[in-house]
Amino acid sequence: MDERGDKVEIFFWTVAAALMLQLLFVLWNLSQMPSLGGSGIGRVWLSGGAESIQADAPDVHGITPRPRLSVLIPARNEADNIAACIQSVLLEPSIFIEVLVLDDRSTDGTAEAARLAAAGDSRVRVLPGDVLPFGWLGKSHACHQLAEAAHGEWWLFLDADARLEPGALADALDTALAQGQGLVTGFPKQETGTWLEKLIVPMMSFSIACHLPIRLVRQSPDPKFVAAHGAFLMISAESYWATGGHAGFKGHLVDDMRLAGAVKKAGLPVTLAYVCPQISMRMYQNAAGVWNGYKKNIFAGIGRSSLLLGIMLFMYTLLYILPPIMMIISLAGLLMHAYPEGWLTTVLLPSSLCYLLGICLKRIIDRKSGQPWYLSLCLPASIFLLSAIALASWRASLNGTGYEWKGRRYS
Repeated sequence: MDERGDKVEIFFWTVAAALMLQLLFVLWNLSQMPSLGGSGIGRVWLSGGAESIQADAPDVHGITPRPRLSVLIPARNEADNIAACIQSVLLEPSIFIEVLVLDDRSTDGTAEAARLAAAGDSRVRVLPGDVLPFGWLGKSHACHQLAEAAHGEWWLFLDADARLEPGALADALDTALAQGQGLVTGFPKQETGTWLEKLIVPMMSFSIACHLPIRLVRQSPDPKFVAAHGAFLMISAESYWATGGHAGFKGHLVDDMRLAGAVKKAGLPVTLAYVCPQISMRMYQNAAGVWNGYKKNIFAGIGRSSLLLGIMLFMYTLLYILPPIMMIISLAGLLMHAYPEGWLTTVLLPSSLCYLLGICLKRIIDRKSGQPWYLSLCLPASIFLLSAIALASWRASLNGTGYEWKGRRYS
């Protein structure tokens, strides 16, 4: 091989070394993520025991006691999801919870579906949403209204497409009560149907595991080290108001990350926990939903930084797309007996190793988040499609066309 071949070989072995370091980081990083539950204090607290500043015991007349936990569900056009969500919450037998559903001016019968799902349970209230004020985005305004109506000491903001397992609320409160204040969040187990869902949605967990030091979410006061998922946000009422709540970022698309950042800026703790055993969800129902949902959030989620987006796409291409492409080219050359001397060890071997390391990375993360094994083989396709959506998100922001989601237009 000539000098050019030597450089190619050095390049691919360098990529392989980088992926090996990434693999070691992911193994360590995932080990730092705490699980919910374990102490049992949440169950005691929900049953009326332990100390509390607000909760009252039920009186002899059977009047509903003041709630300790408020489950807050913003819902816009969620008629197909809201019943299963409410019913999963009501698996919790405690009388010390309230479930507030904010019907955000839905047009599909969400409110009626919520009332039917409650089946007369006095712990559930369905609230009508106000007209969206100027300067507010829809979900932030819905969450703000829920906060104003909540009575619990701790609140759980829960998306309508989320499903809780039995005991999930008690497990979450184990962590929250031990923490004392601030925010507890996590990424639910993602259920998927269409192929675009399977290829794209699990990449949330991939990005977190590869790039965010999970230990620093809890230990560092720097708001850069934070991650949150809006489907599962447990926050103390006191901490919420101390940060200014959703009113402090009422016009921002990525409200969950902004809330987590605001909690950190207020000097309060944030825990990113492993919540897959307790909560699952199907975020999108089809490929169009995946494309539009991620298109709305990706560029805003990285602070609308074109430089950061460019660096991210460049690095992802080098690490996860170029090696399998060169591996395929090398294999094709091998089959056709059309490759230069030394090509197998110079290109095929290191590029194949790079692809294998990428597969290992994805499989480790997918196993933790409950995804099927075969998706790890599709990592290059996932990276390519995610990059395409990211570019669409960037273009929509820069050219002013904005984003459309659930019948509303965002910029």
